[in-house]
Formats: sequence, structure tokens, C-alpha cells
Amino acid sequence: MPLLMIDLDNTLVDRDSAFREAVASFLVEYALPADDLPRLLALDASGYTPRADVARAMIDRYGATVPGSAVHALLDHGAAERVTLPEPTRRALDEAVAGGWTCVIVSNGRVAQQETKIRITGLDRLVHGWVVSEAVGHKKPAPEIFQAAASLVGAQLNGAWMIGDSPHADVRGAMCVDAHSVWVSGGRPWTEVDYRPTRIARDTATAIHQVVGPSSASATCS
Repeated sequence: MPLLMIDLDNTLVDRDSAFREAVASFLVEYALPADDLPRLLALDASGYTPRADVARAMIDRYGATVPGSAVHALLDHGAAERVTLPEPTRRALDEAVAGGWTCVIVSNGRVAQQETKIRITGLDRLVHGWVVSEAVGHKKPAPEIFQAAASLVGAQLNGAWMIGDSPHADVRGAMCVDAHSVWVSGGRPWTEVDYRPTRIARDTATAIHQVVGPSSASATCS
């Protein structure tokens, strides 16, 4: 069965919107300045800043005003408990599975947070499995995490596809294992000059449809 690997944060689920909502609620709860929101979003950097660094910066900023436990609760659970799975993406995944594709989530991050997102959105009932970098011991774009995804479901990386929003982690990672890729642009322009995705789609549902459609089997890297 063909293998379709899909990123989680800001691909299957809008992690940034969920984190924004969590931070806004946090600021209101502790009567903190509303204009701290963009500062904290920039500090978070779409989840790429190590959690320990974010926590330390927030605790230093707010001091005794906010318990350290509240900061850690925000970072551990805030976004994870607010993510949703868009209905077009859900339908596209259903169609991929019905069409014979083996779907595996490949995500950087911590197991507790990522599995919470997967289960709270019902993705655990839609996909065939998932691998998270903390458990694997390797982050995208390292080949090992993609190899772990293929091994999990007994699939081959030859002919596999990777869908994701990160040029480096997802597209470059797919190239490292000779897999095809679809970059979810969200309307952004492609700016890398040394490599390109096989295809580009504005949103995840469209990306999945591009892969599982009748022409996907003959696609080649451009």
C-alpha cells in the first residue's frame, strides 16, 4: 500500500491559532497586558523555540505575578487542548484511506502534547499510526524519523509522499529519503533556491487530493 506521511502542527491542525487563543486567555486570566500577545507569539516562533526557553523567558518577565506552574500548564496543554481538525482535511484523509493509502503522522515535538492533539481531534481514528520525534530520538528532517514511520506500518519509502508546511523539516526531509513532497504554503511564496517540493498546495485538504488523485502515481520531483 502506498505511504502518505503528514505533518501535524500547522498542517493537519492549526497549532498557531490554538496557541494564540491559549495565550490570549492566559493574559486575561492573570490580568497581564494584552499587547504582550505578539511578544509571546514571537517568542514561541510557531513552537520551534525550546519549551524550556519559552518558560524561562515568561517566568523572568512575569515574576511573582504568575505562578511558574501556570506558565508550564500553558505550554504543556494550552494549544494541545484547543486544536481542531478542519472538516475538509478530515474528508480528504477519509478519501485517502478509502483509496488504499497508508497514512502516518510524522511530527516533531513532545509525545504528550502531540498525542493529545491527535486524540482530541480524532486523528487517532483516521490514520494508521504516528511517530513523534521525542519518542524516535530524531527530528525532521533526519531520515531516521521517516524510516521509523515507514517501519511502523510495514511500508516502503520508495514512492512515498510527505505533506507538510515546513520547507526544511518536511520538504528537505522527504528529499533525504527520496520521497515525494507537497508543501502546504498557506499562501506563502516558496523562497528556497537549493531545492523544491514535488508539488505546492495552499491548504492540507488540497495537498492530500493532489497526492491521492489519479495522476499522483506518475508524479516526479521538479
